[in-house]
Amino acid sequence: MNKVKNKEDIIAYLKDGQTIMIGGFLCAGTPEMFIDILIENRIKNLTVIANDTGFEDRGIGRLVVNKQIRKMIATHVGTNKETGRQMNSGELEVELIPQGTMAERIRAAGVGLGGILTPTGIGTVVADGKQILTIDGKEHILELPLRAEVALLHAHKADTSGNLVYRRAAQNFNPLMAMAADLVIVSAENIVQVGDLDPDHVVTPGPLVDIIIGV
Repeated sequence: MNKVKNKEDIIAYLKDGQTIMIGGFLCAGTPEMFIDILIENRIKNLTVIANDTGFEDRGIGRLVVNKQIRKMIATHVGTNKETGRQMNSGELEVELIPQGTMAERIRAAGVGLGGILTPTGIGTVVADGKQILTIDGKEHILELPLRAEVALLHAHKADTSGNLVYRRAAQNFNPLMAMAADLVIVSAENIVQVGDLDPDHVVTPGPLVDIIIGV
């Protein structure tokens, strides 16, 4: 099945108010083309799940500056002053999650777990309002899965069936997010035919991917 489409085709799948995962780590592996599309089409009131908010002029930070995000779920926002300003002024809701916890919550959604148990955050605001369980005498927070309606991801290579290869640090959150969204849309630097990728290099298998767009 050929999953390659034109970038204009994905506009129909992006709606105001959606929960969207966006891959990347400080813009490495972030699908900038999809950020452009969200901005150009003024898609707003988004809940965005991502490692960070990039910078004011790059990555997810551009959505923050445009005030298209209602709630940001991230591991840190310190590289983008505008995120901090909007958070402190009450314009933007921000939920900060320890990085390992976020990765595991996304993975839990992808593999169908009901949640994860972690001691990270015990005794801090991270634990506020959450169920605490004691295991072998040590307190753990029950953290629930994180899932999205749409995942916007970036890969170095894709074949037409959606098998993905990532490059170096750009792998980061992209493979996890491919498992945890109802619709997975990928921008790929190189698109090849089925059989052209070394199976040992494939990280995300094609059945997880719905749409591929060439960069």
